[in-house]
Amino acid sequence: MRLIRRPEVLKRCGFSNSTMHRLIKAEDFPSPVLLGSRAVAWVEEDVDAWIRERIDGPDDD
Repeated sequence: MRLIRRPEVLKRCGFSNSTMHRLIKAEDFPSPVLLGSRAVAWVEEDVDAWIRERIDGPDDD
């Protein structure tokens, strides 16, 4: 398992910091993991899964 920091998440997803926080608040984007009192990161697998969902589109099952 790998943790990635905010600049990498924003680069991978292609949106702004404020958009990311809006999506997290709406529970439409993975929440960060608290690393310390002022440090957070995201689980790389969670971010990759979120991106794949956007590429694949909604399931028709």
